[in-house]
Amino acid sequence: MNGYLNESNFMMVEEGFTTRDLLENLLVELCQASDQQAFFVADLGEVVKKHLHFLKALPRVKPYFPVKCNGSEGVIRLLAELGAGFACSNKAEVARVRSIGVPADRIFYSSPCKQVAHIKYAASHAVRLMTFDNEVELSKVARSHPHARMLLGIAADSSPSAHPSLAFGTTLESCRHLLEAAKEQDVEVVGISFHLGSRGLEPQAFARAVAAAQLAFEMGTELGFQMHLLDIGGGFPGTEDTRTRFEEVAAVINSALDLYFPDGCGVEVVARPGRYYVTSAFTFAASIAAVEEVPAEQPGSDGRWEDGETPESVGSRHQASERVTGHRCILTPAAAPSLPQSPCPGLPSHGSSLRGPPGHAEDRIADGLELPQLRAGDWLIFGDMGAYTIATSSPLGGCPQPQITYAMSRGAWKTVQLFQGKPPQAEDDRESVCAPLSCGWEMAETLCVAPVFAPASII
Repeated sequence: MNGYLNESNFMMVEEGFTTRDLLENLLVELCQASDQQAFFVADLGEVVKKHLHFLKALPRVKPYFPVKCNGSEGVIRLLAELGAGFACSNKAEVARVRSIGVPADRIFYSSPCKQVAHIKYAASHAVRLMTFDNEVELSKVARSHPHARMLLGIAADSSPSAHPSLAFGTTLESCRHLLEAAKEQDVEVVGISFHLGSRGLEPQAFARAVAAAQLAFEMGTELGFQMHLLDIGGGFPGTEDTRTRFEEVAAVINSALDLYFPDGCGVEVVARPGRYYVTSAFTFAASIAAVEEVPAEQPGSDGRWEDGETPESVGSRHQASERVTGHRCILTPAAAPSLPQSPCPGLPSHGSSLRGPPGHAEDRIADGLELPQLRAGDWLIFGDMGAYTIATSSPLGGCPQPQITYAMSRGAWKTVQLFQGKPPQAEDDRESVCAPLSCGWEMAETLCVAPVFAPASII
């Protein structure tokens, strides 16, 4: 047993007891004995399910979870226990992963733009795998980390609607020059990396990027590098209601790998799935701290904050509207919030907007919502809130990090124990795990299908 995760790290729930049930129970407790204004509930069993699905759908690809997507303790410990690697973008993330005992060879310093001090920190902790896409980055690594193993980042050919988060990567025309510069500076280049955005992703973008990577591989091989690692980045959808389904993306990737990097060619493939793992696992609850009705025709109905409003409030405006408060550290929710209890039939709703504190444009949370009349002290619940909502460091402005309650069903925990190398205690336990799970932790496929990277004991 690796010991990254144990039963003290989460709340064990019975099959059929959902995250929503747990959240509503916590709300009852908070109303009675706490002044907490916001919290998360995380279903770690959902992360286990996603991991198994990933390994089965992409059997040649090893996942490296990007810590910046969700650096919470429970997620990091669980994925470490399941054998995943970690993609870190700075010194703090490397330190966070190393602090729980993850070995350096399972860490990928994936940022294309690195501070020299952070490169030296990675070197001092034996973290070798890194990326570069220009001569400046190459020179920094050559001076500060002579034992680094580098991936050349190439620009991914994504659709115009794709997420613009990664305008990094060099062109194919520049690859040879950068590889020659690496040779001159005695930097070890071991492969190619690319990253596609996760919004509006076109599956064929992966095929085009893999084809480009194969051309870059050939250049590296011609120059004498031992090219053996391909990083296909992220861009995998985290929920089923996205325009592109994960299965579609996986099918395109598998076909492209078979064509350009066939099995047995000696190339290891890794990926950086972030939203895919955690989006649907987290639910967020925020309480209302202030309410204001603003007629649509009056100044201020455009959502602007007025003098005298408190900086800790999150607002909700109706067209004869109200303002509510929650927590300023959440980002735009994937879907409209719900109420802990269904509103009474026939209760009128109002056009609403959710707002963060004044002066923070990123905390304009949602517009055009239809909500019933709300009061201070009521709660709103947001689903699919696991990606890019958990601060990895202390938030600015004195905003405390909401508490996270982790839960996992017994069936999911048995699966984790198999990854730990701990066999079920009895034969009937093995049968229950190898059958499709139901109730609170449903899976379409059985756990008896052993994917690559799963321990032999899971068979």
